[in-house]
Amino acid sequence: MNILYGIQGTGHGHISRAREVLPELQKHAVVDVMVSGHNNQLSIKEDIKYQKYGISLSYDNNGGIAVLDTLRDFRPIRFLSDVQSVFVTDYDLVISDYEPVSAWAAKLEDVPSIGLSHQASFLSALTPRPPQKSLVAEVLFKHFSPVDYPIGFHFLQYDHFIEPPIIRSAIREVEQCAGNHVTVYLPAYHHKVLQEIFAPFTMVDWHIFSPYCEQYHRKGSTEVHPISHQQFLDSFASCRGVICNAGFETCSEAMYLGKKLLAVPIRNQYEQECNVAALKSIGVETVETLNNCEKELKQWLDQKKLLRLDAIADPKMIVEEIIKQADALTTKQSQNRSRSGLRLF
Repeated sequence: MNILYGIQGTGHGHISRAREVLPELQKHAVVDVMVSGHNNQLSIKEDIKYQKYGISLSYDNNGGIAVLDTLRDFRPIRFLSDVQSVFVTDYDLVISDYEPVSAWAAKLEDVPSIGLSHQASFLSALTPRPPQKSLVAEVLFKHFSPVDYPIGFHFLQYDHFIEPPIIRSAIREVEQCAGNHVTVYLPAYHHKVLQEIFAPFTMVDWHIFSPYCEQYHRKGSTEVHPISHQQFLDSFASCRGVICNAGFETCSEAMYLGKKLLAVPIRNQYEQECNVAALKSIGVETVETLNNCEKELKQWLDQKKLLRLDAIADPKMIVEEIIKQADALTTKQSQNRSRSGLRLF
């Protein structure tokens, strides 16, 4: 079996999941990798067959999506060209981790496709939503990266096709210890903004990991680090708490390690608003913004409550499900083609 695996490169979660799934998938098939997205900060070890511009979000440095910058960076003609440039008929199956180029190429050429992403969980009405739904975002969930069969991931198994999180091996195998620092990963905020917010809280150290930082520096109780896999992992494993966006993977990893968690959704990011609804339902602390939240930060620092994930997904079992569904899709496709070939005389 030949498989094209499309990975959304914006945000570390898609690539982290692929690092766990690909080795198992390669035991069953020949796999080519596509990565799209022009704002990604992390790499993947496997050779990349296709690197595409794709669709990415831009941030305003103060905790929200820069809508105008995001629209300015969208290249519809280039996107269509990217879709047409992928030789998707060379593959028996396309897997899309919310990667739109491979998904749309498969749809247009009628190649079987499977979605493998957190976003796929929102195809179920049972998955938590905020009080105010976004009709535009709900449409995007369905059509941004369309697939024949979804396999979603979420904090809890809200529906039959939703699995618990895949936790990367680096987190599962890490040695933990209790330090006196808080690990902060909020890429939608500039680190200078974060330093001002955390400066009054000198009872702990603050390890801020920032995409805007090129060189480590310290000011008072705040340390600012460039994005680095190993340094972040070391800080994450030894921290007393984690403050991060309401993204799925980092929140899942924090709860897996039993770290105290404070989630701050990216403003105007509907998926994270949905995640906040889910996090609140299981008892995780959240704030809408870090601006003017000194009281909430102090309460969170004093808090003793910890939450742990009850279950995580096994990449081997996920790959077995992929192969099972791929066989079913291929059989269904063959039957449909046979029926369409029948003629009455």
